Parts: sequence; C-alpha cells; structure tokens
Amino acid sequence: MRQLLTWFLLVLVTTVWAAPDADSTDVEQPVRKMSWLRRTIQNFSKIDTCYVEPQHYNWSVMLQATHTYDYYRLSTTGQNSQSFTFSPEPNFKLGPYFGWRWIFLGYTFDLKNIDVSNSSLKQEIVFSLYSARVGVDLFFRRTGRDYHVRQVSLGDNIDAHSIEGLPFGGINVGITGVNLYYIFNHKRFSYPAAFNQSTRQKISCGSWMAGIGYMHNYIDLDYDKLETLITDNIGPNVPLSEGLKFNSVEYTDFNASVGYAYNWVFARNFLFCSSLSLALAYKRTLGDNNERRRIDLKNINLDGIGRFGLVYNNDRWYAGTSAIVRAYNYKMSTFAANNIFGSLNIYVGYNFGARSAYKKKSR
Repeated sequence: MRQLLTWFLLVLVTTVWAAPDADSTDVEQPVRKMSWLRRTIQNFSKIDTCYVEPQHYNWSVMLQATHTYDYYRLSTTGQNSQSFTFSPEPNFKLGPYFGWRWIFLGYTFDLKNIDVSNSSLKQEIVFSLYSARVGVDLFFRRTGRDYHVRQVSLGDNIDAHSIEGLPFGGINVGITGVNLYYIFNHKRFSYPAAFNQSTRQKISCGSWMAGIGYMHNYIDLDYDKLETLITDNIGPNVPLSEGLKFNSVEYTDFNASVGYAYNWVFARNFLFCSSLSLALAYKRTLGDNNERRRIDLKNINLDGIGRFGLVYNNDRWYAGTSAIVRAYNYKMSTFAANNIFGSLNIYVGYNFGARSAYKKKSR
C-alpha cells in the first residue's frame, strides 16, 4: 500500500511539474498538449480572491498528533439474538506530513507500540489531493488487537455485565478506502482551508458538496475465544449465536454522498468549519463461518460522515484541530454490523518556498 501511494505521488508530481507555463505560445505541438493539460489542472483551482486567499507557498511541513477511536457492533436477530460491541483502547499517534501545493502525504505511528516488528502495530497512512473544486482522500488503517468488550447482550434474562470491559484479543480490523468529492460553490468556499491549509478563507461562506467513495473493511474474529469468554464468565449454558460463528467478514462499500459544509471566519486568520454528509451505500459482504460456507449478502444502507475543524492560518504558519467521524452500517436479514471510526487531530505546520507571485511579500 505504501509503495502504491508513493508511486502515485511521484507520477502526479512529475506530470504537473513538467508542464510548461500556461502563458507560453511559442512552443512545439507536443509542448502545447502539456500546456493544455496544465491549464486544465489549473482550472480546478480557480477561486474568488475576495473570499479565499490562495496558497502563497509551494511546500509545507507539518507535525500532527492524532487521537483515534473505533467502534464495532456485531449482532444477530431471531430467537437467539445477541450483540457484542468491541473497541480498542483509545490511542495517540504522532507523525510528520509533507505537502506540495495540492498534495499532502503523511504517516503516523502509535506512541505505545513503536516496535515496527510487532505485527499488531497500529498504523495509519493518509494521502490527500485537494483543489478548489475536487478533493481525494485515501486512507489505510490497521487498528491492532488490543480490543475490549464494551457492551454485550446475550438475550433475555441473561446478565452479561461480567464480560463488559474485559480485554479481547480475538478480533482484528483493517480499513482501506478512497473518497472523491466535488464542491459546488468552489470559487467562494474553500474546503482545503479547513482540512488541508492549502488556502485561507477570508469571508464566511458555505457550499453543497457531492461525492463518491469506496471502502474495504475486514474483520477477523476468533469465535472460539468469544465462546470461551462467555463460558468462563457466565457459564456453559449460554451458547454463542450461530450467526456470530464466523472466522472473517469483508465489507465492500460503494457509496454516493451529498452534504453541506460551512466555513465561519469569526476573527482574522481564524476559521471554524462544520461539514455533514449522508451517503447511499451499496454493500457487498463476503465471509466464512465454521463450516467454511460462503456468505454473500447484498444490501443498501445509509452511511454518514462529519468533519469539524478549527484553524489559525497567517499564510506562513498554521495550527489547529480537526475531528472526522465516519459511520458505516450493514443490515441483513439475520446479521448486522455497525462501524464508527473517527479521529481528532492536533497539528502545527510551516509553509515555505514562496510561489513567484508572492516572493516579494514573503520577504
């Protein structure tokens, strides 16, 4: 995954960097084609400078601390309905980010598990490409195995409180996804101003937005350990529901979303952004149970994403905090899974390498 993102970054940077100046006319035909490509790319960043201040610098470095939270609820319906809610210990990650104009690439690592040889290491790789009109987010997350049982329901008249809060190492989760969104009021509203710091919003403004996305989420479950947990703490007379006896489940999510975002400039160089989107998602679930039978269930559900950001940006320096929460729901006739994961980011960054139009101002 890291190699794929690195190659994509290098190809994109090389293509845009190699394009000649858009104002050049005395060029050969092959160069004209590259110039047309560059003009096309630049059209995606056209803004109303009365509302949005363009980025003054080509490069940016940033240090970000991230607090993440993951919540998984697995449940069954029917006569023997049961549900289990798992979440890992909240953790703090730290990592550097490096940006070039629209592109921002970063890597964070878990401060509690710095040993990279540890197979259960928590990881997160984020790749972002932003312009005024469109944005792309790629994310790769591995949450590790330090889960706890948070809530349990084993049926009527069964007290399951003795299980809640206990550690459970029998679940492993991975998430890989990509989101593409389009900003309708792109000339006056800047989404990157709140979440990428590549521009600066000067006047409060909002915009409708639409997007498409893909996510692949796998959950490996050792249901033998789950049965043992029930037996050791409640007794042998409470069997695990057959619907939860699976070794692994993979959720493939294709979605189309619509939402609204608003940037509130409440003081000079300060910005607060609130963004909410709902997505109509098509889910395809594959898994295997204890008899190695394939599960192939298809359905359509509603997903959601919320983004909130508070930023200070004076063009050279910037700092702030942002929160992103995603909710994915899977509901079938006898089985359901609900997944909520989010992150709280605190960051500080520095822009350098002034663009030609701002070199005198930056001195």
